[in-house]
Amino acid sequence: MKPLDILIVGAGPIGLTCGIEAKKAGLDYLIIEKGALVNSLFNYPIFMTFFSTADRLEIGGLPFMCLAPKPGRQEALEYYRQVTQYFDLQIHLYETVDNIKKETEDKGKKGEKGNKENEVDQINEGLFVVNTSKGSYTAKKVIIATGFYDVPIYMDIAGEDLPKVHHYYKEAHPYVMEKTLVVGANNSAVDAALEIWRKGGDVTMLIRGNEIGKRVKYWVKPDIENRIAEGSIKAYFESELLEIKEKEVVIKDKLGKIITLPNDYVLAMTGFRPDFDMLQRFGIQIDRQNACLPDHNPDSMETNVPGLYLAGVVCGGLNTHKWFIENSRVHAEKIVGQIANKLKGGRSLTQSMT
Repeated sequence: MKPLDILIVGAGPIGLTCGIEAKKAGLDYLIIEKGALVNSLFNYPIFMTFFSTADRLEIGGLPFMCLAPKPGRQEALEYYRQVTQYFDLQIHLYETVDNIKKETEDKGKKGEKGNKENEVDQINEGLFVVNTSKGSYTAKKVIIATGFYDVPIYMDIAGEDLPKVHHYYKEAHPYVMEKTLVVGANNSAVDAALEIWRKGGDVTMLIRGNEIGKRVKYWVKPDIENRIAEGSIKAYFESELLEIKEKEVVIKDKLGKIITLPNDYVLAMTGFRPDFDMLQRFGIQIDRQNACLPDHNPDSMETNVPGLYLAGVVCGGLNTHKWFIENSRVHAEKIVGQIANKLKGGRSLTQSMT
């Protein structure tokens, strides 16, 4: 089978943008996604509203039409479905990339070839072999655009593995008439706490700091602060969750007092991170001392593995607030432009020799 020019891992907005740019450049490409189309967005809470306006979520130059100033999850899913259909993008869904290895043989050094033949071989050498849950592919270049939403940041405490502990929040209904502890103070925690309380749940928040997160959506922040002030939602600031039990939780409050609370569910909204183990398995070096930043050139987005690129929020390591759809869309054009120049240069050189 002929090698792909580009294999793209991840069918989120940035992965789709990479596919659009590859198609525009006339390159052979394939996008592989382990879940549903825009899987991270699909796993967002059902009634979530984006912080960004619709125009900042646009890709491929297609307008995102939205009645409200801020689009919701359902509108975003519809938009990215339409983008995918419009560009007829080549995507394999529900296929997991297990490993990516680069051929190490330097074909340009073999034999007594002329300079031009050596140059062509060096452009084409080092194909990537990509093994997945459904097959194997070869590609000249690979782009990793996997985001960060698939790996929760665990608390590493006793009882965190109990079935009543959830790191993802979908909707309020399961928590109605139940006692739920929400851990965290950022957007996901605040949205969950407010929605569950409004649907009739008994909500307590546990917050490590002394205030609600500064990045909480500006139209939501006063709401949660007022609910806490009036006592509708209980909150423990500067506190720590020590243990989770079947029917209760143990916390330490800001005075150091150990408190046991009745509890039915724990929503650990402690954030998410890129899959660093996966990146290392692909050969990418991770700076564990510096926010787990993956080794890449910010000008080219190429990693320490030549021909292997990063795009989107995965570039930021633990700094998941650094990159968003709106400011990382440029990664796709930057990466694919470089790849197209390299590959088409090699092709034109080959054609000139025939």
